[in-house]
Amino acid sequence: MLDVLALRRTEFRWMDDGDTIYLNTASTGPVPACAVAAETAFSRRRATPHLISFEEQFGALDRCRTGIARLVGAAVEEVALAPNTGAGLNLAAWGLPLGPGDEVVLSDGEFPANMYPWLAASRARGFAVHVVPMRDGLLDEDAILAALDRRSVRVVSLSWVGFSTGYVADLDRIGTACRVRGIHFVVDAIQGLGPLTIDLARTPVDVLACGAQKWLLSPWGTGFTYVRRGLLELIEPQPVSWMSVRDSDDFSRLLHYDLTWRDSARRFEQITLPSQSFSGMSASIELILEQGKEAVSAHARRAARLMLDRAAAAGIRCVTPSDQCAGIASLRPRAATRASAHLTDAGVIHSLREGTIRFAAHCYSTDDDLERAVRVLVAADRSAS
Repeated sequence: MLDVLALRRTEFRWMDDGDTIYLNTASTGPVPACAVAAETAFSRRRATPHLISFEEQFGALDRCRTGIARLVGAAVEEVALAPNTGAGLNLAAWGLPLGPGDEVVLSDGEFPANMYPWLAASRARGFAVHVVPMRDGLLDEDAILAALDRRSVRVVSLSWVGFSTGYVADLDRIGTACRVRGIHFVVDAIQGLGPLTIDLARTPVDVLACGAQKWLLSPWGTGFTYVRRGLLELIEPQPVSWMSVRDSDDFSRLLHYDLTWRDSARRFEQITLPSQSFSGMSASIELILEQGKEAVSAHARRAARLMLDRAAAAGIRCVTPSDQCAGIASLRPRAATRASAHLTDAGVIHSLREGTIRFAAHCYSTDDDLERAVRVLVAADRSAS
């Protein structure tokens, strides 16, 4: 079981210094003290760049890839560092073999990062985009599965967890259906990884894109793209980095031009990557692994269910199904904008998304935080009646 109080004392001490209740991880996750220290130490050394060796600069990136691979159950060779989720989604939209007569299936209600790359690529490359309507405001998995029987479907791209609804898609179910039909399955994992765990050696996903600035508690501009080993040769690097090719680690032979891609997903990375920021990300991932990724997930999901249950008992509509939630609890009071202002005045940091109050607790959230936040929301809701 997670020792939340000890974690707060060592990594998130500011949370006990005032009356702020931080429930906005789905927007931006706080960076733990260990990651701040790692990033700061690297940046201080960067002030004297001649003291940073090649091994130190690129070793920081290697350690981050290794940590990511451990977190998601992938081979290191399947991990490419990236600045955000959109990098991986664009890689899929522009790099997968798609053209006229092909179709990509998306769901309505997707975050724009998983919509615009496909729409833009479809214009340039000639494939069609089929957007499946939601059902009762949530992802309609049955309709997604039905759409797979369309002969022209080549790709399905979905969010693991809905950014505004908190609904958790069944990746095993959808991924298996895609795999047996030869359809590529692309996943936006930014709202899922952390409050949920995954084993990509088992779950049939082809490309998984994840920014790290939310639930992985990492600096802005960090993240990764997973590309299944069997697809490495299928996807063309988009765009091409000068270190995408083999032997480019040898800076003494840069003019020996050879457009032969690396054997790993590093062929998709864009150099130069901010080693100081990925040092911070590496520290955050190591913290999650040390605490136990299953324990972190269990705490975040329990926190979401607690808030959903308390809100429902007080008569507030819950958008997020309590039996299909991750870390997000989306609630729809009678006057969401007014309730949001009331929460802000009370020091409850949250988000207002698509007419809902979005709470997002994580490994540092205490039951007292959760209970207090829901009480403030209930009071705001009742004052609006």
